[in-house]
Amino acid sequence: MDAPANPTPSRRSWLFRWFERRIDPYPPAPVVQPPRSLYAFCRHYTRGTERWLLLMALLTTAIAVTEVALYAFTGSIVDRLSSHTPATFLAEEGWKFAGMALVVLVVMPTLNLLSSLVIHQTLLGNFPMRIRWRVHRYLLRQSMGYFQDEFAGRIATKLMQTSLAVRETVIKLLDVGNYVVVYFGGALLVAAAADWRLMLPFAGWLIAYAALLRYAIPRLNRVAQEQADARSTMTGRIVDSYTNIATVKLFSHSRREESYARESMDSFLGTVHRQMRLATFVNVSNDTLNMLLLFAVAATGIGLWMQDAVSVGAIAVAIAFVLRLMGMSQWIMWEMSALFENIGTVQDGINSIALPATVDDRSGAKAIGPVRGDIHFDHVTFHYGKKGGVIEGLDLHVRPGEKVGLVGRSGAGKSTLVNLLLRFYDREGGAIRIDGTDIATVTQDSLRASIGMVTQDTSLLHRSVRENIMYGRPDATEEEMVEAARQANAHDFIMELVDAKGRRGYDAQVGERGVKLSGGQRQRVAIARVLLKNAPILVLDEATSALDSEVEAVIQENLYRLMQGKTVIAIAHRLSTIAAMDRLVVMDQGRIVEQGTHEQLLAAGGLYAQLWQRQSGGFLELEAEAAAP
Repeated sequence: MDAPANPTPSRRSWLFRWFERRIDPYPPAPVVQPPRSLYAFCRHYTRGTERWLLLMALLTTAIAVTEVALYAFTGSIVDRLSSHTPATFLAEEGWKFAGMALVVLVVMPTLNLLSSLVIHQTLLGNFPMRIRWRVHRYLLRQSMGYFQDEFAGRIATKLMQTSLAVRETVIKLLDVGNYVVVYFGGALLVAAAADWRLMLPFAGWLIAYAALLRYAIPRLNRVAQEQADARSTMTGRIVDSYTNIATVKLFSHSRREESYARESMDSFLGTVHRQMRLATFVNVSNDTLNMLLLFAVAATGIGLWMQDAVSVGAIAVAIAFVLRLMGMSQWIMWEMSALFENIGTVQDGINSIALPATVDDRSGAKAIGPVRGDIHFDHVTFHYGKKGGVIEGLDLHVRPGEKVGLVGRSGAGKSTLVNLLLRFYDREGGAIRIDGTDIATVTQDSLRASIGMVTQDTSLLHRSVRENIMYGRPDATEEEMVEAARQANAHDFIMELVDAKGRRGYDAQVGERGVKLSGGQRQRVAIARVLLKNAPILVLDEATSALDSEVEAVIQENLYRLMQGKTVIAIAHRLSTIAAMDRLVVMDQGRIVEQGTHEQLLAAGGLYAQLWQRQSGGFLELEAEAAAP
């Protein structure tokens, strides 16, 4: 007979699990822009945790009050011992000792246990995870321009730093700050109860200590803000080098990257040195104040005792408080420094996180619904925020099921037009309609769910091949996924893949941005993903540019099959890949200059004909001077 499993660990851990489950780390709160002010930002991210933060503060208050009471009782012990004999002491004072024993052996351990459970099990893990979750959900909905203006590593660093800094700021204020105020107030009251003059050294020390804090903390705060920003920049530069390691090695620029990283490291180290100079000043000043306090309390207490104004017990309590404060003052100083460092980190994070999305769903926006694929660009204007250029007053109507090729030199506005259709950016003038509905009035998710796109610069997720293809339609069956891979001419090479951990075929990991696959393999996986999505509108932006001629021919056949019944917009520099489209639209400097079939445009002898003639081996000559009429 098998021995029964040992249930002891789970029985012991039920208390931990109960407290760990008091706060949901993944709240389903609506995704909204965080406030920009420090208090409102922290308050925004503490919602849902208030009762546990309040309980933590109440427990901290109870612990501080109890500790002060224990010190006061210790002084009374000294006085009572001197006024009793061993024979009468327990008889007259025993009940007081029993009560204090209950406090020491039961009340204090219980308070400390509850406080530790609330802080460590309920708050320290779940609280920052709630913040990470909510910030991540908001950043995922940020505009494309936001991610193009920042290092990905820097954004991730800001998210991690800010979530921890908000936690530390809130908890230090409610826990450490509350404890310090209650404890200092209690110490002053106990000293004043013996003799108001015994309180004077404590009051003087408190004033000098507050002045030291007022001088040091703002400076530490400024350095902390500079350090947080320098740390993010340093991390971003390092991650940028790693992300683009192939380019670094291709151009033999390891030393250049070392210098690029060292500039940011030097900047970060400079903030560390300034911070450590302040630390030395604070340490020396704090130690000096503590020695002065010890001398002043001892001298004052002895002087009052010689005048018979205070008892020996009162002096013992006062000196005990001094010794406790000597240890606490250093702790308080660095807790306050850490508090303001975290405040600086939060403020720095606010500047990166609490930014409005430049492209956002309107209030009350609805899903676009079933799409036929009628696309109308109505006098569209867009400048990327500049004063001119890019797209000016463009009109284009693509009928349902029509296949349209966009042609033009680099910078003509072809990709910009597609980005506006996908609402990666919002047009500055005019309107874009699908089936008569302005795309600015519908949700971005529903709009993009209706559009399948294969780009020139294919980026895959650092996950398995299966997960990358299923990204097109997560509810697809295994058979549908494999069929999409077959249509994209990808199944055979996928089955031969083996990653570093021995995972094979569709379970193999593709590496960050798909670096473990060749350009053509990445493109075929991306095409399989779009094939599986099967959206009514298909956008191809240089979709086969990374493929060799043989593979391209196979893919083109499958793409033509995919195009059946869909509205298609295709961009290509290799004009032969789109010559068979229903209509070709030639763009130049953000405007449509020609439209028609391949034969019609050749016969017209315009820009398209010039581009066609200048192709060499099927590729477009991009030099502006050579392409000029």
